[in-house]
Amino acid sequence: MRARFLLSEVRIGLRRNLTMTFAVVVTVAISLSLLGVGLLSNSQVSAMKDYWYNKIEVSVYLCGSLSESPSCSGGVVTADQRLAIQQDLAALPVVQNVYYESQSEAFTRFEERFKNSAIAQNVTRDQLPESFRVKLKDPTQYQVVVSAFTGRPGVDVVQDQRAILEKFFKLLGVLRNGALLVGLFSVLTAALLISNTLRIAAFNRRRETGVMKLVGATSLSIQLPFLMEGVISAIFGWAIATGLLAALKSVVDSKVAPLLTFTKFFGWGEVWKASGTLLATGLVVSILASVITLRRYLKV
Repeated sequence: MRARFLLSEVRIGLRRNLTMTFAVVVTVAISLSLLGVGLLSNSQVSAMKDYWYNKIEVSVYLCGSLSESPSCSGGVVTADQRLAIQQDLAALPVVQNVYYESQSEAFTRFEERFKNSAIAQNVTRDQLPESFRVKLKDPTQYQVVVSAFTGRPGVDVVQDQRAILEKFFKLLGVLRNGALLVGLFSVLTAALLISNTLRIAAFNRRRETGVMKLVGATSLSIQLPFLMEGVISAIFGWAIATGLLAALKSVVDSKVAPLLTFTKFFGWGEVWKASGTLLATGLVVSILASVITLRRYLKV
């Protein structure tokens, strides 16, 4: 089949079904955009995990005047207990650094964090415990510190920040999976619309395809223009979806990132990877929907 004839047939087909073609392009664009948001959500969760897990610390809170744990039955931590705890922490192979935070430093940090809150007016310096903040070489080894110092005299509580972050990341994971699921259902909707559009096009051009068959045209030469119409619609939809994802990234960089400086966001590399995945998804879905529909409804 000559390329000029193929392009002519594709152009005629797109022109005849202009409204349906526009609907397919818009549907594919929205569907791929939703799927792209799900992919970028996955990239964002991964970026935040990498950022925060590298900053995870284990906080070893020492016994204070308000401590009620059994290990604090002897009262406020003594200087000897504090020194021994610090030395034992530093001696652990999994520990990278140990930082001591006094009650004054803890109170200053508390005031900075809750300076606009009413709770700051009801807390005094003596009520906040002193602590050791432990930076680990491998954040996954936090249990070594927890098991070694929980219940030790002079130690009130051993708190692992990872446990708090895990709950947050589980919530993000649920939102990410929901976005991916919505995207996949949207892609399925686009596949059904492509199939329906080709079905209508095949019905409207059944006389022409019958004549082509009578003059010896092969099944491939008859079906290929219809197939190309679906592929072209998918490519246009993908281009729009990529533009929307790029716009989303620009908004994140210009509006969101300056406000949320305490975390990391996905980069442009993730946007282009998502775009490549969307292109492959759009082409595969379009081709599969077209082939199945043409075999069923285009009797040649």
